[in-house]
Amino acid sequence: MAAKKSSSGKSKSGGTKGKAPKLGSGKRFKQVAASAAKSGARDPNAVAASVGRKKYGAKKMGAMSAAGRKRKGNGKRK
Repeated sequence: MAAKKSSSGKSKSGGTKGKAPKLGSGKRFKQVAASAAKSGARDPNAVAASVGRKKYGAKKMGAMSAAGRKRKGNGKRK
């Protein structure tokens, strides 16, 4: 008789089950960029931006990007 496998509460990708990070927080972007880097992408941030534009559209992605830059607050942009 085979032993039962216990569920550890983790998904196949290694993350824990639960809510995704809040939209606009930048955590989703970082996760996609990290995944792209792991896959060997030359520019992981460009891959994440492209995926975001495809999913949310250029207008919404631009608004989230601007909000992130504003939140970071590295002084005035030229």
